[in-house]
Amino acid sequence: MSTAEPLVAPAPAERPPVVNDFSIIVGTKNGSGSQTANATILRALFKMGLPVSGKNLFPSNIQGLPTWYTVRVSADGWIARRETAEITVAMNPATMADDLARTAAGGIYLYPDDAKVQLSRTDITYYPMPVKKLSAASDVDAKLKGYIANMVYVGVLAWLLGIDRADIEAALAWQFRNKAKAVATNMAVVNAAHEWAGANLTKADPFRVERLPESKTAGLIMIDGNTAGALGSVYGGVTFVAWYPITPATSLADGLHDYLPRLRGDAETGKPTYAVVQTEDELAALGMVLGAGWAGARAMTSTSGPGISLMSEFAGLGYFAEIPAVIWDVTRMGPSTGLPTRVSQGDLLKLYLLGHGDTRQVVLMPGDVAECFEFGWRAFDLAERLQTPIFVASDLDLGMNQWMSKPFEYPDQPMDRGKVLTAADLERLGGFARYKDVDGDGIGYRTLPGTEHPLAAYFTRGTGHNERAGYSEKPEDWTRNLERLDRKHDTARKLCPQPVVEQVEGAEIGLVAFGSVTAAVEEARAMLAREGIKASLLRPRALPLAEGVRDFIAAHKRTYVIEMSQHHQLCDIIRLEMPELAGRVLPLNLCDGLPVTAKWVSENLLARETK
Repeated sequence: MSTAEPLVAPAPAERPPVVNDFSIIVGTKNGSGSQTANATILRALFKMGLPVSGKNLFPSNIQGLPTWYTVRVSADGWIARRETAEITVAMNPATMADDLARTAAGGIYLYPDDAKVQLSRTDITYYPMPVKKLSAASDVDAKLKGYIANMVYVGVLAWLLGIDRADIEAALAWQFRNKAKAVATNMAVVNAAHEWAGANLTKADPFRVERLPESKTAGLIMIDGNTAGALGSVYGGVTFVAWYPITPATSLADGLHDYLPRLRGDAETGKPTYAVVQTEDELAALGMVLGAGWAGARAMTSTSGPGISLMSEFAGLGYFAEIPAVIWDVTRMGPSTGLPTRVSQGDLLKLYLLGHGDTRQVVLMPGDVAECFEFGWRAFDLAERLQTPIFVASDLDLGMNQWMSKPFEYPDQPMDRGKVLTAADLERLGGFARYKDVDGDGIGYRTLPGTEHPLAAYFTRGTGHNERAGYSEKPEDWTRNLERLDRKHDTARKLCPQPVVEQVEGAEIGLVAFGSVTAAVEEARAMLAREGIKASLLRPRALPLAEGVRDFIAAHKRTYVIEMSQHHQLCDIIRLEMPELAGRVLPLNLCDGLPVTAKWVSENLLARETK
């Protein structure tokens, strides 16, 4: 059947309504301007009180290659990716056939009425759209007609699904920051498409949305993890940022560029109280951050896997010279350049051991956007308390996609600058030894440059040194220093965010997950429960692992570690740190570049359990 004929394929047999429980996938070209349309759909549904999530699957080039955007609607609140979509909007001729093949049986397929695609399936419903006609009639510059054409499918979907146009207009107002002309122009196309659909289409599918009597999104916000992390860093007192552009971490630096001018200026002069520097590469970025941290600034950088590799030597220096710094790794797929716009958690082991020799770094592992905000400010407290680099292991799915969240909570404690001696302290003490463990926690005392006292100075060394920061190659000084750093690592185990545990009475199986995988695992637990399988959940939030992880594993006969890495890195870290329990710890890992789904988790765990 040619799509030149504005016909609808035979409708499936009458089915009960499917309300507020489906996925929409929009196939377009990268750079086609579909982001505004997709964000409008997502936010309009959110404003109707429906739990939603939005995921962008885009190529690593600038323009022209296929891109897909998925909106999941779930009245039950599930927000992880699903393998299939019931509703397909096919706007890219290059992928229309594949998009048709991937549409779930019983689903619907929307397409431009002049597209050349064979509508070969008889188990889905087809809806043609006059995209060119309606966009040509819009009152915009000719150069923008290709972009505003995306609003046609917004209007048709609004009619098909029952999306409230008032909520669409509100979403557009948010998107365009209340610029009336832009909102009106886009809304005119939405209205034209909605009216056309009502006059020309016959609804022959069961899918629709309904505003919930009690909104499940009331009081919630929608945000991506990179923006949340940037905002948290501002609230944490960041004063220096050095960075180099890299996907998918650039938008975290962009968030800092957005918020810092608004929130961190001198109240009297209006001048910035911060500095943001784009460096020549990631190596330079961390070098500048360490210099600023040594001088007393709250300093940070953001990057991804290739940048982390370049930072290795400076990371080791920060660890051994004991300099505060914060490094965000928004993890993408490796090895090497890998898949820059696909998700992975394959940097975890590297972050934990980054630096040559016996280096063990501190790594925070946010599991949602609220924790991206929290760890944004908390990382600085830990960096200064522990006098060490703090890595934040986010990932592309968490960092760049849209998630619902409760509003962020203002930091509930004053900034922790750690063990910093003032001139008055030095006068009282009569001196200090920079690398001496006075309190038994492995953390020495430090002074900041500019402290006006003759005893404030010391050498900051990445070479062998004794307690007084003097150069030393004596074996006893070296071993004493490494043993002290081990004590500090154990102190970090107690100070870092502790695991979140959902213990199920009588469960023999434990599940461990971190980062964006958590959403799929939480949904998978509900699927497993319907199969009669009880499963507890532990979400570690930092390395080194807290003692609670050991207790959780000991309480279950089998613990599956679900993660997105080829070599199940978190699983191996747990086994290494708890060898007496290693036989109970089993990997359940996937590394295909896409966010893990609940269906994959539940099916693969069931397969393992029924062998």
